[in-house]
Order: sequence, then C-alpha cells, then structure tokens
Amino acid sequence: MQAAVGRKSISLSAVWKVFGAALFLYLFLGFMVFPCLNTLTSVFTEKDAAGNTDPLAVIRFFFAGNMPTFLWNSVKLAVVLVITVNVVGISIVLLTEYFDIRGAKILRMGYMTTLIYSGVALVTGYQFLYDSNGMLTTWLRGLFPGMNRQWFTGFNAVVFTMTFACTSNHALFLRNAIRSIDYNTVEAARNLGAKPFKVLFRVVMPTLLPTLFSLTVMTFITGLCAMSAPTLLGYNSINPEIVRLAGSTPADEAFPQARAALLSVILAMFTILLLTFLNHYERKGHYLSVSKTKAKLVKQKIQNPAANVLAHIYAYLLFVIYMTPVVMIIVFSFQNWPAVRAKALNISDWTLSNYFGVQDYAYTRSNGKIATRFGAISGVFANEKTVGGIRLSFLLSAVAAALACVIVVVAVNYIFRHRGKKRSKAVEACLLFPWLLPTILICYSYRIYFNGNVWYVFGQNLYYKENVRLLIILAYTVVKLPFALRMIKAAFYAIDDELEDAAKNLGASPLVTFLRVKLPIVLPSVLAVFALNFNALFTEYDMGATFQKSEGTTYAMVIQSMCQEEGRDGMNMNASGRRCASTVFIMILSGLILYLVYGVGARDLAERLERRKKWKARLAKIGIGKRQ
Repeated sequence: MQAAVGRKSISLSAVWKVFGAALFLYLFLGFMVFPCLNTLTSVFTEKDAAGNTDPLAVIRFFFAGNMPTFLWNSVKLAVVLVITVNVVGISIVLLTEYFDIRGAKILRMGYMTTLIYSGVALVTGYQFLYDSNGMLTTWLRGLFPGMNRQWFTGFNAVVFTMTFACTSNHALFLRNAIRSIDYNTVEAARNLGAKPFKVLFRVVMPTLLPTLFSLTVMTFITGLCAMSAPTLLGYNSINPEIVRLAGSTPADEAFPQARAALLSVILAMFTILLLTFLNHYERKGHYLSVSKTKAKLVKQKIQNPAANVLAHIYAYLLFVIYMTPVVMIIVFSFQNWPAVRAKALNISDWTLSNYFGVQDYAYTRSNGKIATRFGAISGVFANEKTVGGIRLSFLLSAVAAALACVIVVVAVNYIFRHRGKKRSKAVEACLLFPWLLPTILICYSYRIYFNGNVWYVFGQNLYYKENVRLLIILAYTVVKLPFALRMIKAAFYAIDDELEDAAKNLGASPLVTFLRVKLPIVLPSVLAVFALNFNALFTEYDMGATFQKSEGTTYAMVIQSMCQEEGRDGMNMNASGRRCASTVFIMILSGLILYLVYGVGARDLAERLERRKKWKARLAKIGIGKRQ
C-alpha cells in the first residue's frame, strides 16, 4: 500500500516538474527569445526593387543615410553624461556625507528630489523654467536682451537636464559606499601627516572605485538609451528615432521597420558589451584591508577658509538647481491658467482648479462669434483623459510589478533548492536575459512580432485594440525581472538553512515549507521590490511611447501630450497647470512609496516597538489614549 502511495506521489511530482519546465520554456522562448530574433532577422530580409531579398540593403542604407548621426549623437551624449553625472553625483555625496557642510540634511533632501519625480515629469518641470517662455528664461532675457530664447533645446538642454536627473543612483549607492568606509583608515592617514584632500584622493576614493565603475557603466547605458529628454527637448538620438520609424510605413520612407530594428540591435550590442565588461570587472574582486573593528566615518572639516566658503557656495548652488523646478511646479500647480501660461506668480490667483473641478471657457472665433468650450478648464482628477491615464497606468503597473515578484519568488526558491546545479544556473540566466537588452529593443520587438495573428499566442494579435494593454503588462514584467531577481535573491540568502531542515524533519512538504517558513521571511523584501517596480512603471515613458495607441495611452503619455493642443480652439486652457498638478501628484505618490520602503519598511521590529512606545507616551501627555 505504501509503495503504491509513493509511486503516485512520485508520478504527480514528475508531472508538476515537466509542466513547470514546459511553461517556463514556453514563456522564455515566446516572450524573450523569439521576438528579439525576429527583430534581428528582419534586418537581413529586406527586398530590393525587383522583389529579391537583399541582406545588405539596410546596412548600405545605414552608411549612406543619416543613421550614423543618430548613433554618434547617442554615443556623444553618453560620454558627456559619464563626466557630468559623475562630477555632480560625487559632489553631492561628498558634500552631504564626507565633508562637514552646514545644513547637510536639508541639502541631502534637495539632492534626492530626483527620486520622487523623473522621466517625462522631470523634463517637463525643467521645460517649465528654461524653455523659450520659461520663467528663468524670461527673467534672464530681461537682464540680457540679446539672449537666445531657444537656448534650452537640443544637446545642451538634454545634458543639463539628464546631469541632474541621473544622480539618483549616486545618492543611493555611492552614499551607502562612503558610509561603509572604515574611519580608522582615514584617521591613520591623518596621523601620518596627510592633508585632508590627499586623504580623500589617496584613501577614500580608491575604496569607492568599484561602486563608481558600476555607476559609470550604468550612466553610459542610460545616456545611450535616453528617450524622454531627447524626445521632449529636440535632440536626434537613437531611441526617439526608433519610435518614429516604428510608426512609419514603407510608403513614407525606405524600409523603416528594418532600420528601426538595426538601430535596436546596435543598442543591444553596446549594452551587452558594457554589461559583460562590468561583470568581468566585478568577478576580478576588489578587496581592501580594514581594521577588525570598523569605526563610523566622521565628517571632515575643510580647514582652508576660502575652500570652505567655496564648498558651501557650490553646495547651495546645486541645491538651488535641484529645488527650483520642484518649488516652482508645486507653487504654479495652485495658480489659475492665465498665471501659469504667463509664468507670472500672483497671490490673488491661487486656485485648486488644476486639481479638482471643471469650468467652461468662452472665446471668440475667427468669424467674430462667441463660442463656448465646455469643460475646457479641468483639474487632474476631473479631466477624463488624465483620470483614464492614471487608472490605466495604475492597473498595468500594479499587475506587472506583482507578476514580476511572483515569477521571481518561485524561480529563486527553485534556484536555492537546486543550487550548484546547471538547471538552477540556467533559470537564473534566463531571468537576467532582459538586462542584456535595451528596453526599446524589447518593446519594439514585441510591437512588431505580436502585431499579427501569431501562432505562438494561439493566433491572437496582441497589438490589436485593447490587447495592447496585455502586451504592455508583458513588456513591463519582462523588463523588471532582472532587478527583482537581484533584490529577492539577496533576501533569500538571509534564510537560515536550519529552518528548512527543521520543517522537513517535521514532515512538511516543500510547498508547505515555502509558504509557511520561507515566504514570511522574504515578504518584506518582496513588497519593497513590488513598490519600487510600481513606482518606476507608473510614470514610465519609453515603453509607453513605443506601444503608443489610443487604447494603451499611459499616464506618462497623457502628461507628454497635455500641452500640444493647449488653447487651440478653446481646448485644454489649463493644460500647463494640470501638468504641474500631475507632477505634484507623482511626487506625492512616489515619495509615499519610498517612505514606506526605506522609512517604515527599513526599521527592524525593535525600532518599530520603540517608536510605537514613544508615540503612546506623547499621546498620553495630551490626554489621548489614556485608560479611563
């Protein structure tokens, strides 16, 4: 009898393993490999005028046309950003964590504002200040009448915007690296007579090199694959050109799809090469000897008075650059539409119309007749398109972030159960595969491959009407798998093997052990990954632009197009004000999520109990919460 039960359980287990392996292989091949292979092969399957396949047609066109210009522009942007982002990023970390600068806590808050708004929201914030009719441009024009109002366009504008937008990684990772420095090494160097700046460059900076190298590679890739800033500021780089070509037809220009595919493949080659180089560098290992008892880093005073003054001026100048867009966007989100469009602040013009409520607008047509545009002045939460974009982005982002976490948790559990085996390494490599490819390549491949009756998805067209929403969810999920894997895998390392052994000894099955023992331990990290992924996807622009359709218009695309028809025939009269209010909404939502992840979520149980005790004591002092 026992032998029969054993054979039954073994056969059921084997069926589940085969089913799981088949499902994983189906998803990996169908939603990672096949679409990208289709993009690659499309480059070499174009036909000439006679209808014959010409594998080199697109490549010849590449060298004869202006495509190398887009490639060079992206490479130039990436190289310049490596310099500017590192200079500013290292500066803000040293000014707030290493040197003794007055008001460092306030400065840190200003420098980290890019964590709560980024992408299209950040770019439109900078446009609000610096474009041809921007506040600061108008002010500078008054001081310098000969100044060009169109200065904030093209390469210089993109570099300026992305320099400050891309320092968020330095604010997170380089800050952690400099906080982990052993102060004993710094003190030893000073006792040997080394001057403060010599200690910085000879002792401190070498310990930061591994982190700086990683940040440099990621900054280069970010510049190479930039999308929102070049699109909105008018710079001809690769990603905007890929999106433009993806929406063209052979009737408009020569083989646009194949040209877009070639540019995507070139981006992929750059990304693979850089990530391979980074992985090789990390595998070499970089270890520094430190004392057995680490001492907390003590901030260093700048002894030279002149250098100290210059450091403070530089620190607060950066603070002004970071904070001015944030403050102006918040202030003007409460101004009425004439004040916002005129960029003129007036205390009497305070209103909530950019957030709530709907008003009609009466205007005079060209023929002299009065016309009324109903609902032309509407707030974020009263405008149908804006609310629709918020609702759609919220749903797509939540589903994709949750799906990525579920897939990775199951996969990581499998990896740890079979660690050291080839199959576990294969599963991990498959989940990291999207990291080798630019986001634009994955999304473009999805758009082309699934825009038809594809046999792999049972003859369905996933780019057709509302089906595009499923396609966006799939793209969101695939793009976020590598990040989720790195974070959740680190959480699994914290699980004590003895807990799993104890569960087995008590007769618990692997499934029960996972649900009752492992999952509760890693759940806080899983929720943190979900929150961060949701935060990034909610205002995501690159994928939304690639999949742009009326049925799949995400919140970022609504913000981007909000001012295109502002004032035309009395439509969207307060689009600029509504855009400011939308950015404020994004800041609040992102800030809340970051607080829950890095604030509340980062506290251990003892700290939470202590804080709860303090709050009870405070409430008791004012007569709240006392027992009768």
